[in-house]
Amino acid sequence: MNTKGIDQLLAQMRTAAAMAGNRPSAAVAGTNRNEGFAEALKGAVNRTNETQQQARTMARNFELGAPDAQLHDVMISLQKANISFQQMVQVRNRLVSAYQEIMNMQV
Repeated sequence: MNTKGIDQLLAQMRTAAAMAGNRPSAAVAGTNRNEGFAEALKGAVNRTNETQQQARTMARNFELGAPDAQLHDVMISLQKANISFQQMVQVRNRLVSAYQEIMNMQV
């Protein structure tokens, strides 16, 4: 079983948790400080999209009976895609909430 993908997902989740809690971590400290918020958000959306595309491809291969498609690998990739999507939804919700809060500020 390939655990590289799971390890990467866990690292991303730890980084997101550290950023949400304003705690520096080794993963956050290693990021490029010149990278803007828009680029970071775009990269996160692209990674989420890639994860979903990979899960969809693996599921399709399993449905077609490909010899290298294992059920447990398909299920793991689908769960990673689901968690990644849920994380993006939470980020979007936080952004909308922050935007609404800023818009309600009196100047």
